[in-house]
Amino acid sequence: MASPAYSELHADFRAARRQSGDPIRARRTAPGKERQHRPDGSLFAHYITSLSARVIPTVFGISLITFIVVGWLNHDEGNLTPKSGLGYWLGIAGSGAMLLLLIYPFRKRLTSLRALGSVSFWFRAHMVLGLVGPVLILFHSNFELGPLNSNVALLAMLIVATSGLVGRYLYTKIHLGLYGHKAAVQQILKDADTLRNLLCDGLPVSDHIIAELNSFARVAMTPHNGVVANFWWMSVLSVRTRVARKHLLVEARKLVRNEGKRLGWSRRMRRDRLAAATDLIALHLAAVKKAAAFAFYERLFALWHVLHLPLFILLILTAVAHVVAVHLY
Repeated sequence: MASPAYSELHADFRAARRQSGDPIRARRTAPGKERQHRPDGSLFAHYITSLSARVIPTVFGISLITFIVVGWLNHDEGNLTPKSGLGYWLGIAGSGAMLLLLIYPFRKRLTSLRALGSVSFWFRAHMVLGLVGPVLILFHSNFELGPLNSNVALLAMLIVATSGLVGRYLYTKIHLGLYGHKAAVQQILKDADTLRNLLCDGLPVSDHIIAELNSFARVAMTPHNGVVANFWWMSVLSVRTRVARKHLLVEARKLVRNEGKRLGWSRRMRRDRLAAATDLIALHLAAVKKAAAFAFYERLFALWHVLHLPLFILLILTAVAHVVAVHLY
């Protein structure tokens, strides 16, 4: 399955190809034209799903931030104390929420835990509890530092929470939607090859244009050693994509002009052929760039997994030490 970002780039062009039967004459249609063929119920369901995927996380995040700001502004009033009353039970609730985070990795790896619910449910719960738990702990501490053991536990919790946010960001870069399936890099590259072949079928493209497209794909997908080097390469790749697109479009104009003169194309035919070739070149470069970005974020996500687990274990150990110290001393 190709990514939504890439699918949006070429879905309209594919629809036009199906309607015309001529891949090079087909111009990109307006986005609304393909959507009109959907049944009304399907379109409504798609709209609701897409809207909820954007709105619900945004509302949830804004609510948490507002909750934290209000708590911080009123923490001097002394309504909460970590040793007794509501403040104490907020600590218990926050600790319980953090412990429940362990269910997701166990449920994902152990089929014997099916009775606890689906993996997708616990993934959602893992993301929500990973934010709610630290917020409850902040209110438990009343946004103040305490003894050494509590400060160490608080610092470990904040590090793990920050790590979780980083992981959440990386997850959305390599998956289809907030809770979707992992994007297939190889499928995107196959689609890019299909676009390149369409360009060859519809227009007698010179060998050096095809060679440049192949070279761009090969260079873009070459991994680099080190996180810093990969970050730098992704920045350079954006520039190289624009440069390659500009150069290839110049070559396409020359080719269309020369072929038009040789075959006696009309001005309109030349314009249509150039527009279609422009779309195909741009879509091919965009697909390769998107595939390179997915591969880059896949490597970062794998590295994040290696770091996140030890941090979470450290959090559990410091939290246990804090609870023992509070109740024994």
